[in-house]
Amino acid sequence: MINVLLPTSLVGSYAQPDWLIDRKKLAGRFPPRVRARELWRVAPEFLDEALDDATLLAIGDQESAGLDIITDGEQRRESYSNRFATALEGIDIHNPGTALDRSGHPNPVPRIIGKVRRKQPVQVRDVKFLRANTRRAIKITVPGPFTMSQQAQNDFYQDEQQLVLDYAAAVNAEIKDLFAAGADIVQIDEPYMQARPEKARQYGLRGLDAALNGVTGTTAIHICFGYAAIIHVRPSGYSFLPELAASPVQQISIETAQSKLDCAILEKLPTKTIILGTLDLSDMAIETPDTVAARIRRALPHVPAERIVVAPDCGLKYLPREIAYAKMRAMVEGTKIVRHELSAK
Repeated sequence: MINVLLPTSLVGSYAQPDWLIDRKKLAGRFPPRVRARELWRVAPEFLDEALDDATLLAIGDQESAGLDIITDGEQRRESYSNRFATALEGIDIHNPGTALDRSGHPNPVPRIIGKVRRKQPVQVRDVKFLRANTRRAIKITVPGPFTMSQQAQNDFYQDEQQLVLDYAAAVNAEIKDLFAAGADIVQIDEPYMQARPEKARQYGLRGLDAALNGVTGTTAIHICFGYAAIIHVRPSGYSFLPELAASPVQQISIETAQSKLDCAILEKLPTKTIILGTLDLSDMAIETPDTVAARIRRALPHVPAERIVVAPDCGLKYLPREIAYAKMRAMVEGTKIVRHELSAK
């Protein structure tokens, strides 16, 4: 599938064009958990065509920058999680609830009024469109069951573990359909495992296992500190990471750039491929290739190069498009430096 040392990839999202979405409104609020159709600049009758066009631009930018693994840039989403979470049965999308965001602020969220079920595939067309428009390996992302359970107001379930497991069943069915549609990698986004580690240990790990039950393709999980544009302060280490060592997930996406993470923690994940965050998304300055190369080298004493995918810290959604593109290019060029060094050895 990917026959290159240190393959490069996005975590998931890429900057959406200004003609597609009102970026000032997007940046001026917390990531939407319910639908936020007011963010789109395009009239509803033209939106699907515009989303296809934006996805083609995102694919083209990634290919032009030289990425080895291509995503759809999540161009069709108002946030990483709300499109899937609001498509499920058991959710009252017309009368949302409220839950505290990871920053501690209240945010409108899906309100659970019945058993959570997946009614139909949500992102299968996204994968088919992506597969039809690139020859490179492709990755698609889905929100994780634990994170969705934390981004909802539960007015139905007495047992929080059962809520997580029902979300996991929905994610599991979606993942299997995404692989059948042509995905090479499916990534589960679980930022709330880092934000709420005690509950993640209590409910989240079992939910992750259930979401991956019977899945045969290459799977990844993204654990992060939140979008840098929204959550500005980074801890020096993860509160939830070694717990994933026993999970069936094969790849783990982590941040190392902005937090200057001590990469020794990666030794706690001896069988996992590490999607290594090398771009600081809190800084509008464009990294030099040498800076990216240095961030890759920091990990090499702890993880062999054969188990590293080079990526940004998190999604590029909130960056201006020209900066997102330039950072991608720097990431690719920095990776080439380290590849050359390793091949010389």
